[in-house]
Amino acid sequence: MLSSCRSRLLHVLGLSFLLQNRHPILLCPPRLMKPLVVFVLGGPGAGKGTQCARIVEKYGYTHLSAGELLRDERKNPDSQYGELIEKYIKEGKIVPVEITISLLKREMDQTMAANAQKNKFLIDGFPRNQDNLQGWNKTMDGKADVSFVLFFDCNNENSDLPSVNKANY
Repeated sequence: MLSSCRSRLLHVLGLSFLLQNRHPILLCPPRLMKPLVVFVLGGPGAGKGTQCARIVEKYGYTHLSAGELLRDERKNPDSQYGELIEKYIKEGKIVPVEITISLLKREMDQTMAANAQKNKFLIDGFPRNQDNLQGWNKTMDGKADVSFVLFFDCNNENSDLPSVNKANY
């Protein structure tokens, strides 16, 4: 009976040519998968960027730097957040979590819309504090899966930073 209904439906929809194929055919476009996220944390010069580049190359992740997204948005003259980001950065404050998450989500959505297979993301430099994590959990609950956190704990002797700058951290 189900087979008869399927045949009629395909005929009515003008898709009766699909009946010639005995294997099921996907009629609907594939749904975008949820992003799989790995948070990458550590101090300046600990090697986050270097290791992210290696993971991208070997495992196909997309690397998103929270700081880079904020800097790019700040420079964008058409940005709705640019002036606010500029103000926070000049004052040495952390940009509101809603803005950072909005930029990360937009970038993940655009990446996955361009290629549905690109759903694995390394998020470098986020979350920076408990407020960031709570904001992420509140905003992204059910919209992304955090797989794990990569934390690079590196002392000054092992850091990539030049010794002149190490005193500033």
